[in-house]
Amino acid sequence: MKKAFAWLEGNGIAYTLHDYKKLGAPEAKVKAWIKQAGRERVLNTKGKTFRDLPAARREGLDDAKAAALMCEFPSAIKRPVLETGKSILLGFDADAYKAALK
Repeated sequence: MKKAFAWLEGNGIAYTLHDYKKLGAPEAKVKAWIKQAGRERVLNTKGKTFRDLPAARREGLDDAKAAALMCEFPSAIKRPVLETGKSILLGFDADAYKAALK
């Protein structure tokens, strides 16, 4: 997250932060991210939150179950999620940010 903030600020790009770990992730927004990028890219399966879930909660996920899981446990969403208006960027990649925002 810090790298993304620094990159945006260093390139003079204004942004609005929605801290979904503290404020929650709206279900409609999570479903839109999944539709646009795929649940495999939105769900952070490598993070502690997801890994600590019981196996029954982690297995057999479809889009609806993954969305519900991410709404219940926002820390299971890959960070940052940057909405550009045309696309979304997941995680920080300077080259992807440059291509999408310049």
